[in-house]
Amino acid sequence: MNKPSTEEIIRRQIADNPVIIYMKGSPEAPECGFSAKAIAALNTTSADLAFVNVLQAPFIRERLPKVSGWPTFPQLFVNGELIGGSDIICEMIDSGELQPLLQQATAAA
Repeated sequence: MNKPSTEEIIRRQIADNPVIIYMKGSPEAPECGFSAKAIAALNTTSADLAFVNVLQAPFIRERLPKVSGWPTFPQLFVNGELIGGSDIICEMIDSGELQPLLQQATAAA
């Protein structure tokens, strides 16, 4: 059996997790300011989320921007769709737009 490509691994992670963030570090210990800002905002929602530490998965760090069309980290996906990075996450939390999306995604899981 063929080993899945990095792109297939990424697509499976996104499909298998209703809410997933690709970040530097972990939610408990972010390793860059943008990831810390995104997690702080997401923590206000109490939504369950999966994460991938791209610092420990350089093959994903290298390939994900080509898959998502988004050049930087973190990257948040909800129900398979790219939401964006830390600025967009924070803006959507502040406006109240992100909470319903997260609740809907995690309720359906």
